[in-house]
Amino acid sequence: MNSDISRKILIDTDTASDDAVALIMALRSPDVSVQAITVVAGNVSVGQGTRNALYTVELCGADVPVFSGATAPLVRPLEDASWFHGQDGLGDQGYQPKTRVHEAVFAVDAIIATVEANPGIEIITLGPLTNLALALRRRPDLASRVSRCVVMGGAPCCEGNVTPASEYNFWVDPEAARVVLRSRLPIELVGWQLSRGAAVVSGREMEEILALKTKFAEFAIRSNETAAKAYLTQTGEEGIALPDPTAMAILLDPALSLVASDHYMDVQTDSGITRGMSVVDRLGVAGDARNSSVWSDVVEHGRKQTVIWEMDIPVWKQALLRALR
Repeated sequence: MNSDISRKILIDTDTASDDAVALIMALRSPDVSVQAITVVAGNVSVGQGTRNALYTVELCGADVPVFSGATAPLVRPLEDASWFHGQDGLGDQGYQPKTRVHEAVFAVDAIIATVEANPGIEIITLGPLTNLALALRRRPDLASRVSRCVVMGGAPCCEGNVTPASEYNFWVDPEAARVVLRSRLPIELVGWQLSRGAAVVSGREMEEILALKTKFAEFAIRSNETAAKAYLTQTGEEGIALPDPTAMAILLDPALSLVASDHYMDVQTDSGITRGMSVVDRLGVAGDARNSSVWSDVVEHGRKQTVIWEMDIPVWKQALLRALR
């Protein structure tokens, strides 16, 4: 951890295969100093996610504290994504940390302490928003100390990746997503759809990554092999989709965001077919009389958040290659 770098970040993650690649991008970046990695239950149990984060930190030879956090969503049982990432979240390749252990401090306490110690810190969330929601419930004023909060979550324009309406991170803990979206945090939403289509790492590009012949490149491809098979079954698209690394790339280089706009946002918290659906007020009608009864809390107590609609895909892929060299 290099405390001399002016840009300091905190990463909250449910460490599975694409999260791990995002961690590599941040830990190996010369432009940011990772102050803490906090882990939440999501793709895998919080214990497994913590071990995966520790392994990735070891792989990078980094000296960054890892904190274990919430074991389940705010009010629901955990429904993990082991069907997508493998039972251990890293493609069941046997990756285990050798020496590193997590800190004794609870991740929510670590978030509060890290933000207080680093005014202007940037936060990126790669999993369910449970840890961050708990921190904000305890200390709503934390939002004023954060300069950016990049959230990988939601499907603001289209279908979800776990239900027709919802992306996994919002679906698994919609109550937490609502707390965060209704806070005063300066959120930049990176939806699941940004990792699809041309942003998918193709077979040829996977070969190009492996040709780097580094431990980072090997790990990035091998840990995502199970996810690539699941993604093909899910979408019919071949290759590796990397939602969390696309979000990390945008955090590291804001210029990757090509089209973005600010809107009030909320998330559906019922348990029906729209559970976890991200709702964006693109027409600016949330404050109209016909909507005020259900949008008043968002309009009166929250803020407009930035939704990123398009990113620079060639530059994103260059950033990925650079991180894995």
